[in-house]
Amino acid sequence: PTPLANRLWPDIEQTLDLLQQALQRSSAFEPKRDLKQLTIAMNGEIEPLLLPQIMHWLQQQAPTAQLNSVRIERQNLRSDLSAGRIHLAIDIAQPTESGIRHQCLLQDDFVVISSKTHPPQPLTFQDYMAAQHIVVSARRTGRAVEDIYLSRQGIERQIRIRCQQYESACRMVLDSNLLLTMPKHLAYQINAHLNTHIQPMPISIDGIALHLYWHADHR
Repeated sequence: PTPLANRLWPDIEQTLDLLQQALQRSSAFEPKRDLKQLTIAMNGEIEPLLLPQIMHWLQQQAPTAQLNSVRIERQNLRSDLSAGRIHLAIDIAQPTESGIRHQCLLQDDFVVISSKTHPPQPLTFQDYMAAQHIVVSARRTGRAVEDIYLSRQGIERQIRIRCQQYESACRMVLDSNLLLTMPKHLAYQINAHLNTHIQPMPISIDGIALHLYWHADHR
């Protein structure tokens, strides 16, 4: 190439890339061809339940795409989705800002995890209220989702331990009299290899609803 061609090439290359992107957007989306990377924001508590399923789908639909799971930052959700720093987010139902779309992805009930020896079965409301509890949350402070629902009925639990992961919480339950309240599907997945006991909630509360969030401009 001549010196002039070398000077012009970066601008030409950028123009060709933009043209290719425009042509791809004008055609039907094909994951195997168009999806190069997928970055999903979610809380670490639900990652063991959802990420393996997402990976399985990606292996079938876009086997060469890179999958990234990152911690969700609710205060930056709109800007992260708008700028393309994340492509999707999975979180509990919450108010959304302009430009953010969402739909319910998964609904689940809460169950209670206990050791095999405590408390006596079946679990009653009195047992639940008398016990001390482990709460799982990625946040440093504030109520967990189940405590928000319980507070609507004027119910306040005795929280003994706060931790970040459900599996850690389940292992602490094994050798203690503590109770753990968690989503049912995740409970059966984690406790399949643990000698814990899974029981229905002795209190009627709303289940947990996880929503999928994305930006309207990046469908």
